[in-house]
Amino acid sequence: MKLTYTETDGYLIPDLVLPETDTRPIGKYGELRRQFLREHRPDLFDLMLLEGTLHSHLADVDAEARQMVEDAITQMARQQGVDEALKRADPLAWSGSMNAIKNAAEEAVLPGLLYGDALE
Repeated sequence: MKLTYTETDGYLIPDLVLPETDTRPIGKYGELRRQFLREHRPDLFDLMLLEGTLHSHLADVDAEARQMVEDAITQMARQQGVDEALKRADPLAWSGSMNAIKNAAEEAVLPGLLYGDALE
């Protein structure tokens, strides 16, 4: 890596430029991944931060986790018969069922994706 310098008031100042960062939102699952990396894998967290790849990684994890959870919710709702007919007939039961399905989908999908090392 070759550094260039700019002279300012008789001092040589290195021309340091931060890498372009991803501007995609991180979201809930990306924040959970960030927290895991910071607490349990600080070496990897620091490396990704220094290389400028942390934000992209977190955004990718968030997008993948969100899609997997949505797919699992759709599949589980279809298997359990939680559909628009139930929503119209008994909104409270539909809401309770969908909340339970969402929680089950997150419990099934997220541990391996957010807390594993597969995405490194």
